[in-house]
Amino acid sequence: MAEVREDLLYTETHEWVLQKNGVVRVGITDYAQEHLTDVVYVELPEVGKKFKKGDEIATIESVKSVSEVYSPISGEVTAINERLENEPELINQSPYDDGWLFEMKMENEGELDGLLPPSAYKKILE
Repeated sequence: MAEVREDLLYTETHEWVLQKNGVVRVGITDYAQEHLTDVVYVELPEVGKKFKKGDEIATIESVKSVSEVYSPISGEVTAINERLENEPELINQSPYDDGWLFEMKMENEGELDGLLPPSAYKKILE
């Protein structure tokens, strides 16, 4: 069974969100990285660029496929995980810690209410 952390929120498209002081850190879930298999390349968003909830924001290439990552909330990208440029495998090795993708400043904290708590995300995986 894929790891689902209790301190995160989730999307139906398998992104996770950690919210802290008006900023969210985003990555893909353990379930998503397992299904992608070996990640070989990541295209991350540009810092300073704004996205709306649901926009394609990043691309992850694995040996098996190419997958889009969707913005879980609306906001401005404030940081990217630069380590992924040379170490995309961090997404497989540590999807919730070292393999995070980007951080965003939220436009509307109310959008967090539309994300899934861990219990609801686990039901999707069943």
